[in-house]
Amino acid sequence: MINEQIRDREIRLISENGEQLGIMSAREAMKIAQEAELDLVKIAPMAKPPVCKIIDYGKYKYEQTRKEKEARKKQKTVEIKEVRLSPNIDTNDLKTKTNNARKFLTKGNKVKVTLRFRGREMAHVQQSRHILDDFAETLSDIAVVEKPAKMEGRAMSMVLAEKR
Repeated sequence: MINEQIRDREIRLISENGEQLGIMSAREAMKIAQEAELDLVKIAPMAKPPVCKIIDYGKYKYEQTRKEKEARKKQKTVEIKEVRLSPNIDTNDLKTKTNNARKFLTKGNKVKVTLRFRGREMAHVQQSRHILDDFAETLSDIAVVEKPAKMEGRAMSMVLAEKR
């Protein structure tokens, strides 16, 4: 809230240089802000009494948007890369898939390892669980299991994330 929108009886006022001017009525604070040719802005509405500050509102809004923009720049999005396996995978193929997953993890992504079952393979779901366990164990030096292996329809999947 700014200027005339502030309807509280008493407010705590802070000047433009950051010093406290004490508790006063909103009208008095508004007069002081107008004399300084600045805006009265409520910065802590939930405090008792609410805290208002005398600042240039346009400049304040500009600073806020700039801070938000900087925060978005520094934010890193984590992607989930998927590695698909089958129950009758050969050891060398498994090593290749493990190396790919290792590459994804070192880049900071999460890896979803999916074991897909087709046709009669559905009869041997529990025997194939060890493939996912072995996969997680080979990557245990750089990765931790975020979501353990779980059946989802015709596929069993787990999620690995980089160790911190």
